[in-house]
Amino acid sequence: MGIFDKLRNEFIDIIEWTDPSADTIVWKFPRYQNEIKMNAKLTVRESQVAVFMNEGKIADVFQPGMYTLTTQNMPILTTLQGWKYGFNSPFKADVFFISMRQFTNQKWGTKNPVMLRDAEFGPLRLRAFGSYAFRVKDAAQFLKEIAATNPEYTVDGINEQLRNLAVSRGMDAIAEAKIPVLDLAARYDEVSQLITEKIRPEFNELGLDLTKFLIENISLPPEVEEALDKRSSMGIVGNLGAYAQFQAANAMEKAAENPSGGGLAAAGLGAGMGAAMMGQVGNVFQNNQANQQPAAGGPGVPPPLPGTEPFFVAVEGKQSGPYNMDQLRQLAASGSLQHQTLVWKTGMAAWTAASAVPELAPVLATVPPPLP
Repeated sequence: MGIFDKLRNEFIDIIEWTDPSADTIVWKFPRYQNEIKMNAKLTVRESQVAVFMNEGKIADVFQPGMYTLTTQNMPILTTLQGWKYGFNSPFKADVFFISMRQFTNQKWGTKNPVMLRDAEFGPLRLRAFGSYAFRVKDAAQFLKEIAATNPEYTVDGINEQLRNLAVSRGMDAIAEAKIPVLDLAARYDEVSQLITEKIRPEFNELGLDLTKFLIENISLPPEVEEALDKRSSMGIVGNLGAYAQFQAANAMEKAAENPSGGGLAAAGLGAGMGAAMMGQVGNVFQNNQANQQPAAGGPGVPPPLPGTEPFFVAVEGKQSGPYNMDQLRQLAASGSLQHQTLVWKTGMAAWTAASAVPELAPVLATVPPPLP
């Protein structure tokens, strides 16, 4: 500092801070050799406090307002300096301005997934991120614990520590709340309040106050989210047969919009494939059910009723069937089953005329005998 700066500072008697930044928490007022003139004017604006420090000790703290510095309104500094009477000469003191406004939109988030145990899905890895806001609650304590004698201290100097507190204590609060993972999105406000109550005391230890804590998102690993999407899709689809029909109908509708024959052919092919798929799905279910049925005549299962064994019928020299009794009556009514028609069923030694089988007598009762 040159001689002119020294002379200018000796004649300047206004101490103030007009903060042009958005992230400065502490700013030290620059004076040549820290000399301040008695009766100097001190201006402390709203959302600021001014702290006077003498030989490394915090002395007087000034709230917003305009002050004329005298021994009367600096009682602690006057005591430290031993000024028993009025003192009009320059004195030495460090003046720190502390911003008391809120510092908003400070980001927090998990660097790596955090392992938690969920009641429904078991062990899970979660990621979370959001924002928070804080302000200085106790300027003197903040100077002693964090800023010390730095001439300028910004949010970046403490943000990493606050972010680590938010993540560590925040995930602990989520685990202790034992809220199901699928319900977390609907209870962000509740979880945010739990985290705020858990970490606010640690902010207070630093002379800070946590004014807002928000959760923007809690997410699962991509592979877990994909599995949940599939599970949700199955629940929405419900009846697979109806879904396949719906898909086939959509394919036909889209193909109908194409006037070319190829579109209609494709629609028919798609419908046929859809029907085939539905048939295969149905067969799978039927086979599963059949496999689960116990064998006839097994323990606890009665044998089939007599006369219920189906018959095979020789029609125009070819074997057809098997047919049950109702179907045999229809064949008799249509003339395909007559007295001389050959029939066979399990247990018979050879093909026999229907009129020679007593079980078929009721069926052939309405069929006239052959002409003489």
